[in-house]
Amino acid sequence: MKPTFFALSAALALGAVATVPADAQRGRGPGRAAWTYVAKAGAGDLYEIQSSQLAAQRARRPQVRQFAEMLVTDHNRSTQMVTDAARRDGLTPRPPMLEPAQRTMLRQLERARGMEFDRLYLNQQIPAHQQALSLHRSYARNGDGRALRRTAAGIVPVVQGHLARARALSRMR
Repeated sequence: MKPTFFALSAALALGAVATVPADAQRGRGPGRAAWTYVAKAGAGDLYEIQSSQLAAQRARRPQVRQFAEMLVTDHNRSTQMVTDAARRDGLTPRPPMLEPAQRTMLRQLERARGMEFDRLYLNQQIPAHQQALSLHRSYARNGDGRALRRTAAGIVPVVQGHLARARALSRMR
């Protein structure tokens, strides 16, 4: 299956095309879409884990701390699920790396204090989970790795739940 426009755009944005193994570039083994999905999902999970670890320590509202703790658990689990699926599809995934925008958001969180921290954390979680939802849905529909497609489909409802909870918490000021 050919990579989708979305996958190629994401790969170019990540610089992933240059890091795709030569076998995949020549049409043997997993395609670019699988590599891009694994990299993007890993980056998203890593951001969620790191930002939520910070929130579990600094959030003022107990509901926000509980949400953050849930995200750490769930995103550690989804990272493992994607890694395992990638291996079943013949990939050897690299450790996740944050994207530049995610590093910027973490720096903003590190500087925030008090209730401003809670507000900023939740305001970051909504678009982060919207992006994750789009990534997993797209790969579940069009991905080029069977195990990764099933895993992406299984992650979708979890991300939907996180997004709904982040939106509800952001309205409860």
